[in-house]
Amino acid sequence: MSDAPLPKVASTLKHGLLSLSCILALLTFSVGSHGAEPQKAVFAGGCFWCMEPPFDALDGVLNTVSGYTGGHVPNPDYKEVSSGKTGHTEALEVTYDPDKVSYEKLLEVFWRNIDPLDDGGQFCDRGNQYRSEIFYLTPQQKAAAEKSKQQLIDDKKLPITDAGIATRITQAAVFYPAEDYHQNYYQTNPKRFKFYKWNCGRQKRLDELWGE
Repeated sequence: MSDAPLPKVASTLKHGLLSLSCILALLTFSVGSHGAEPQKAVFAGGCFWCMEPPFDALDGVLNTVSGYTGGHVPNPDYKEVSSGKTGHTEALEVTYDPDKVSYEKLLEVFWRNIDPLDDGGQFCDRGNQYRSEIFYLTPQQKAAAEKSKQQLIDDKKLPITDAGIATRITQAAVFYPAEDYHQNYYQTNPKRFKFYKWNCGRQKRLDELWGE
């Protein structure tokens, strides 16, 4: 039998193995580069204008949307929610990459930007429509929120009275985005935003509670 065809067969096998290696490498890269799906979290901490900046500053937060949730009126507008008759509160929907920032970190930022002892609103904004609340979307978020709330009590760093922590932990309902002019207000109206935050005494109270 002639040995002449062997080099051709070897070459064919070599090219076949190279092609297979390339396919496997592409598959491995594809699987390895596919991170976790973006997740959502919903927090209420009084004026939603003031809740956007601390979350937007976090690496791993992809988007924030100011809106309304927790009430019984469908598709509410700002005037309706402000009346306090809809059951809704101003809230913030946070979309985040769980590979870069954890839900626990979001909770930490949330607590340090609210007054968890205030059961009548937040800072200068009074009424149920400005209450502080954590709206959980999964059992895991609920457990994490309850744990973080208990940690505040156990740490004994806040002047907690018999009334306890006023912040509620509630299953998320429909979230209604607020009007466009409310979105990224601290960026589109920086002077008005800074004046409002100062005049409301928000930062002063936060410094008293959490330290500067």
